[in-house]
Order: sequence, then structure tokens, then C-alpha cells
Amino acid sequence: MNEPSQMQKQVDAVYRSESRRVFATLIRLLGDFDLAEEALHEAFAVALKQWPRDGMPTNPRAWLVSVGRFRAIDAIRRRTRFDASLAKLAQQLDTSDDEAKEDEDVEDDRLRLIFTCCHPALPQEAQVALTLREVCGLTTEAIASAFLIPSPTLAQRIVRAKAKIRAAGIPYQVPSIVDLPGRLDAVLQVIYLVFNEGYAASSGASLTRADISGEAIRLGRLVMELLPEPEVAGLLALMLLQESRRTARTASTGDLILLADQDRALWNQAQIAEGQALVQQALSSQRFGPYTLQAAIAAVHAEAPTPDATDWDQIVALYSLLAQVEPSPVVQLNRAVAVAMRDGPQAGLQLLDNILAQGELAQYHLAHAARADLCRQLGKTAEAREAYQQALALVKQEPERRFLESRLRELG
Repeated sequence: MNEPSQMQKQVDAVYRSESRRVFATLIRLLGDFDLAEEALHEAFAVALKQWPRDGMPTNPRAWLVSVGRFRAIDAIRRRTRFDASLAKLAQQLDTSDDEAKEDEDVEDDRLRLIFTCCHPALPQEAQVALTLREVCGLTTEAIASAFLIPSPTLAQRIVRAKAKIRAAGIPYQVPSIVDLPGRLDAVLQVIYLVFNEGYAASSGASLTRADISGEAIRLGRLVMELLPEPEVAGLLALMLLQESRRTARTASTGDLILLADQDRALWNQAQIAEGQALVQQALSSQRFGPYTLQAAIAAVHAEAPTPDATDWDQIVALYSLLAQVEPSPVVQLNRAVAVAMRDGPQAGLQLLDNILAQGELAQYHLAHAARADLCRQLGKTAEAREAYQQALALVKQEPERRFLESRLRELG
């Protein structure tokens, strides 16, 4: 056995499993993202030298935090030659007692980091970028690629967010019980935005990005583990139930396959079972919200062995309740489509036209695509063609574009 090579693999495994936890703790101790990042890399550099010689420590995470912390103290002391104000910080870090600083309510530093990255003082686009970079550990290049923006632009966004955190003195902590509901909403919203970008990319050549939606589910599990509120369970259920259909949603060519045309044997039954259990858990709390209701709708779809066996009565009822809890034109659009499936395309088209007349979905390609499909079913070819063309003018994703073009060709 090649021992150094084996140890390298072990260090790599520890990096994959523990680096974000170590990083979160170092941020708490050092109060600075960049200093914590530097200390993290220093700690792993020392591990690569010492562990092959001395063996892996019993608690690698604690060892890495300790080494990273003292390396940071050394770095700060070197800098005090140029900036005397840092001397006090170095003294504080040197004499602080880690255990005494543990939060009494929530012990995991990653949760603090999530709440810091999703602070309402930051723009939402910065919240998403910072969460993916600092909590998930994705590279700047990977995030920029996922959102189809240049890497320097994304890097500047992250730098500005960190500067805002420093300048505004945003605390690295979980909000108080009083403030928690409002802040939790922001965290869940960011996680769902991240998931949606992976589940149905807003633009680009691919319908989905499994790595992005996978990170969102991992974040959802983390928040659920640390803060098991009903809506956290609802969001995790929603993501799992939607993710369960990933394999069936695209052809080998990358083309879009609609729900009604999917091979249901390809749906991931383990994710469905976990999602259904979480939905029941959230519903039984009587404190559920929009994520749980959306998850319940996804669960009804998951229960149907065939498209014809779908319980559209239940789905329409759930959308009606969702529209009361979270009134939005997109929810109304989805309800109109469900009504069309239950009562026929004319009933759905009437609702949809009323929604479009309000103007809020004028630039939403899926609204025009839905209208086109209902017109097509009713034999209103000219109206269907016009609506498909409106959708095509707005769509930014290639698989959806190809699908709309194929529908348009079918009209002749």
C-alpha cells in the first residue's frame, strides 16, 4: 500500500465532508470571510504535512479548526506590525474559549452562516451567490456558469456582499426567536431559488442542473436537521418530489418530456416516499404554508400510476387554498391549467385569459405556452399559433424553445 497516496485520499475525503463545517466555525471565531478562507487552506496544508507523519487525529474537524484558528492568529500578529488595531483582535482570539461561545439554542455554525448569507440587507442575487459559494463550497466559476454570467461579475457580486456584511456589522448569528420567522422565510426562499435554477434552468442549453438542485436539497436537509419547522419540511418535501422526476423529464437528446408523457417507472420512488412522509408531517402540524401546499400537489401527482388516474379535484382544491395563502399570478396560472385538466380546456382558457388580461404575466413565456396548448386542444389554430410565437419570443432555454417550435410545426 502506498501510504502517502492513501493519506492524500483520506485528507481529500475529510475536505469534502468537513471543509464547509470547519469554514463556518472559523468564520464564527474570526468574524471575517476572507481570513477564515485563508485559515481553512492553511489548516489543510498543515494536515497534508503532519497527518502522513503523525497519523490522522481522532477528531479531524476539531484539529483543523484549532490549527486554522492559530494560523489566523499568527497571520494577524504579523499584520499588527502595519496595523496596530489588529493587536486587540489577536489577543481576543488567543484568549477566547470556544466552548463558552456555543449558541445555547442552535449549535451548528453552518446554520449561522446560512442566515448570514441570506441577511435581508443583501440583494437576493447576492444572497444566492454567497450561499452557493460559502455554504455549499461551489467555485465562483461553477456558480457563474450556472447563472450564465461572467465569472468576474459573479466574483464582484460576492466581494460586494462580503463588504456589505463587514460595513453594516451584520452579526454572524441565528436570529432571535422573535425575528426567526421573517428571517427563515428568506433562507427558504433562497434555497428554493437555488433549487429551481437546477430543476428548470432559467436559460441555457440544458433543462436541468443536477449539481445545483442537489446542493439545494442538501441545504434543505441541513436546515431541516437544525430547525425542523413545518415549512422547512414542506420545502424539503417539495424539492424531493420534484427531483424524483428528473430522469423522466428529458429524452436522451435533452428534449423536454411533459409530465403526462413521462415514463413513471423512471420516477425515484425513494425520494417520493421521503417527500410524502415529510408532507404528512408538515400537514399534521397545522402550521403549514405555501411550500407544504405545493409539496402536497406534487405528492398527488406522484401517487397517480397513470396521467388519467390523477386526482384533479384534489389538485384544484389545493391550488385554490394555495392562492389564498400566497396569492400570485403564477399560482393562478397553475390553478387555471389544473381546472382545464378537470373541467376541460374551455374552462381553463377562460380563467387564463382573465389572468393574462391583468398584465402581470405578459412577459412570462409559460403563460403564453399554456394558452397556446389550450387553444390547440380547442381547435383554435390561429390563436394557438400566435400564442406559441409569443412564448417563443420570450423563452430563453433551448429545450423549451425546441418543444415550442415542434408544437408550432405540428399546427402546420
